[in-house]
Amino acid sequence: MSQDNADKVEKKPKAVALLSGGLDSNLAVRMMLEQGVDVEAVAIKTPFCDFDCGKGCGHKVKEVADELGVKLKTVYFGEEYLRMMKNPKHGYGSGMNPCIDCRGMMYDAAKKHMEKTGADFIITGEVLFQRPMSQNNRALHIIENESGLAGKVLRPLSAKHLAPTDAEKAGLVKRENLGDIKGRSRKGQLALAKHFGVQEPPNAAGGCLLTDPAFSKRVSDLMEHVEDIPSINDIELLKVGRHFRLTPKAKLVVGRNKDENEIIAALAEETDVVLEAKDHVGPVCILRGEKDDAMLAKAAGIVLRYSDAPKDVRSKVKVAANGIEKELDAMPEDSSDIEKLRI
Repeated sequence: MSQDNADKVEKKPKAVALLSGGLDSNLAVRMMLEQGVDVEAVAIKTPFCDFDCGKGCGHKVKEVADELGVKLKTVYFGEEYLRMMKNPKHGYGSGMNPCIDCRGMMYDAAKKHMEKTGADFIITGEVLFQRPMSQNNRALHIIENESGLAGKVLRPLSAKHLAPTDAEKAGLVKRENLGDIKGRSRKGQLALAKHFGVQEPPNAAGGCLLTDPAFSKRVSDLMEHVEDIPSINDIELLKVGRHFRLTPKAKLVVGRNKDENEIIAALAEETDVVLEAKDHVGPVCILRGEKDDAMLAKAAGIVLRYSDAPKDVRSKVKVAANGIEKELDAMPEDSSDIEKLRI
């Protein structure tokens, strides 16, 4: 056999997988490995879906990549993601989830890695009709075309319900060995998991935080009241505490337990005011934005309402700002008045 022919025989097709650590993308990679495809993975972190934090998708993507034996590249979307969220081209889903624009950014990241590594195509764990906004025929077509990836994205779990990709047409993968799963049922995935010997398949992913109705209200309020785009610190603060919109320029965040108090204290910036009841057990609170005397008095009253301080007498509140500490004497706010401010 000539060297040229030997090279042709030895060269394996190569794919880049978008890997979340959930069951679907795990199975998609296994299906490709079973067909002899060389796979590298790209994992995406956003401010709202950090796969190692135990929230959002809640899976350990590096552990999955190690188990699969594939190289992993992690890509983090920060400020550019928040800028996209301010005005997503394709709008939002049921909450503040810009699913089509989000997937487009993920495809772009996978495309860059595909070009860098000389891969032939991209694979994802997407299942047709599993997610209403981003996993229907129209949305998949839009995302592919806008990313310049028409024909280059193979979805092994649902491939038989979709048009053949370039990889299938070129014989790099066998279409007859691809899946015909669609919809929200997980029966097909669980059968595949059994086939591949996946021990204790993970439950369905919790999903992006932006699909949560209560969290979406916080995001919407923040987007409405920042001049440009929020900071990553702003986003992290949304994930803890009770949130109160005091004025268009002022917001108060109140801790709900010891762990949240510690997180809120750690997230406090130099321009924030940190408040705590002086003589009673209670929350750590951040006043962010406008902080005149009226705002401080209002915030102090809310702090006392959520502390163990008596509700019918005045108590002291510690106030720290710009490295300077002082005390305020305040009366706890009325619960009904507070609820009107709650986001």
